[in-house]
Amino acid sequence: MAESAATSTSNNPLAPVIGLSFFAIASGFLMSLIPLSLPAFKLDENLAPWLASIFYFGLLIGATTIERIVVKMGHRLAFILFLSLLIVSVLAQLALPNTVNWLIARFVAGVAVAGVFVVVESWLLMTNTAKSRAKRLGLYMTSLYGGSAVGQLAIGPLGTEGSTPYLFVASLLFLAILAPLLITKGQPEKQHLEKLPLKEIKTLSHPAMLGCLASGLLLGPIYGLMPVYISAQADQAQYTGTLMAVIILGGMVVQPLVSYLSTRLEKSLLMGMFCLVGAAGAVGILQANTLAGLIVSYLILGACSFALYPIAITLACDSLPMAKIVSATEVMLLSYSIGSVFGPMLAANLSDAPNGIVFYLAGCLITTCIYMFIKSIKNIRAGKTPVAG
Repeated sequence: MAESAATSTSNNPLAPVIGLSFFAIASGFLMSLIPLSLPAFKLDENLAPWLASIFYFGLLIGATTIERIVVKMGHRLAFILFLSLLIVSVLAQLALPNTVNWLIARFVAGVAVAGVFVVVESWLLMTNTAKSRAKRLGLYMTSLYGGSAVGQLAIGPLGTEGSTPYLFVASLLFLAILAPLLITKGQPEKQHLEKLPLKEIKTLSHPAMLGCLASGLLLGPIYGLMPVYISAQADQAQYTGTLMAVIILGGMVVQPLVSYLSTRLEKSLLMGMFCLVGAAGAVGILQANTLAGLIVSYLILGACSFALYPIAITLACDSLPMAKIVSATEVMLLSYSIGSVFGPMLAANLSDAPNGIVFYLAGCLITTCIYMFIKSIKNIRAGKTPVAG
C-alpha cells in the first residue's frame, strides 16, 4: 500500500495530460490542414498520401529509438525536446513550401510525435495496477482525441490558406511545452528500464500487436485522406471540419466505455466487437441521406477506430513489470506505425473508386473483427481471464 502511494506521488499525470491536450489540438488541426492546404501552396494534391505515409514512416523510425532518449533525459525533458522538434518541423513547412522540404518536415514530425506518444504513454502507464493503467490510458485517450476534435473546428474560422493556420499550430505547441517546463515535479522516478529481448517480444500478445497494426491501418487514412474525401463529396464538403471533428469526437467519447469494459471483458473479444460496430458505421456513411445520419455514422466509425489502440496497448502491458513498460509501448507504437505507413498508400489505391476510402476502412474493420473473434474463442476455450485478454 505504501509502495502504491509513493508511486502515485512520484508519478503525477498533470504535466503530460495538460501538455498532451494542447499538442492534440495542434496535431488534430495540422493533420487535416496539410492535405487541404496543398493547393494554396501550389503543391500537387496527389502529394497528400505521400505526406501521410512519410509522417508515419518517421513515427516508425522514431518508435525504434525513443527509449534510449527517455532513459538518458527523463520523461519531462524528453517531452520538451520532442515538442520543440515538432515546432521546428511546422515552421520549416511554412518557410519552404516545396515538395522535398514538406516530405522531410513531415518525416521529422513523425519522429517527434513518436517521442511524444512513447513519453506520455509510458509516463501514465508506469503505475502498479492494471485498473490504474486502464484509467490513466482512458484519461490519455480522452485528452488526445478531445483535443484533436477541437482542432478540427479551427478549419472554419482560420481557413487553410496562408501562414496564419500554421502559426496557430506552432503557438499551441509552444503552450504544450509550458506544462512540462513549469511543472517540474511528478515525472516517474528514474529506474533501470529493461529492453525487451527479441524472444520476449515474440511472446507479447499477438492480438495486442495486431490491434495496434489495425489501428494504424485505420487512423493513417482517416487523418491523412478522410478530409480530402469529405471535401470532395458535394453534400458533405461544407461540413468538412465538423465531420472530421465528429470522427475524432467519437474517439474521445468512447474512452470511458473502453476503460470500463477492458477490465471486464476478454480484450480480443472487445476489439472484435468494436470492429464489427465500426464496419456498420462505414456502411452507414454510404447509406446515409441526411446530415444527422452522416454525423451518427461518422461518430460510430471514429469511436470504433480509435478504440482499438488503448485496448491493445493495455493488453500488451497487463502482465509486464514497470521496468519494461517503456520498451513495450515502443513495440506497440512500432506496430501502429507500420500500419500507418502502409494505410494511406493502400487507401489511395482505391481513391479512384467512388467511396474507395470508406470501402477500405470497412474491409480493415471486418478483417480485424474476424481475427479477434477467432482469437477470443481460443482464449475462452483455454480458460484465460478477461483481464489477461
